[in-house]
Amino acid sequence: MHTIKAKSILSAQNGMNLCRGCQHGCIYCDSRSTCYQITHDFEDIAVKTNAPELLEKALRSKRKKCMIGTGSMSDPYLPAERELRLMRRCLELIAKYDFGAAVLTKSDLVLRDLDLLEQINRQQKAVVQMTLTTYDEALCRIIEPHVCTTARRAEVLRILYAHDIPTVVWMSPLLPWLNDTEENLRGILQYCIDAHVKGIVCFGIGMTLREGNREYFYQALDRHFPGLRRRYEQTYGEAYEIVSPNNAALMRLFHETCEAHGILHTPEDCFAYLQELPEPFEQLSLL
Repeated sequence: MHTIKAKSILSAQNGMNLCRGCQHGCIYCDSRSTCYQITHDFEDIAVKTNAPELLEKALRSKRKKCMIGTGSMSDPYLPAERELRLMRRCLELIAKYDFGAAVLTKSDLVLRDLDLLEQINRQQKAVVQMTLTTYDEALCRIIEPHVCTTARRAEVLRILYAHDIPTVVWMSPLLPWLNDTEENLRGILQYCIDAHVKGIVCFGIGMTLREGNREYFYQALDRHFPGLRRRYEQTYGEAYEIVSPNNAALMRLFHETCEAHGILHTPEDCFAYLQELPEPFEQLSLL
């Protein structure tokens, strides 16, 4: 871990990342791709120590309240956050200035800040997004080695529901010949149903691979699943979008199950929900 001073913190879409790089070690991580121009070792995270100060400046200058998102490129609840507490300080500012929050993570450390999420949700809206990819716990520990397993994340979702915090699940990626099975899909969907999630973001059954990400993924396949790399190379070559042979059948099951349980299940509907803030209540005067 090393520290940097960022020049800005919020993107044009009001998203922020508190670090560059990640410590979770997921074998499929797109953020490793060379197009993101991370020049240091990916696990040697660059921590934006001035993120809270930049965020406060940005929030004070905004004319309209909105949802502030985090976690798209780097999980805001990396192990280092236990001591850094940057995410907690940012949530305090979001609450102070009466904005909404949409947090994306794989970590149960998010429960540390449950009090702030509840406060934000009372004032505006707080949504926690949790990535679930692998129902099998042993396989999950290989694919996502340095973060709590899917069963624990599902427990976190249930705890959040008990505290009236809405949740959205990212069911991505599902890796061909590893977790692109009906058993895996049904297991994840049942976790979502039990936790009363608001929506599930799924772009299809498959993954993306590009320079930087591809090499790391293939090295992991060589270590843990000998021979599978060759199958990928023969089937997909250097394609960016890797679509599972089971995509059509599994996506049909996905949409039917979500529809039956009232779960948002298109990316467009999920993103619209994540971005919307409730209209401010106005007291009607009696004439």
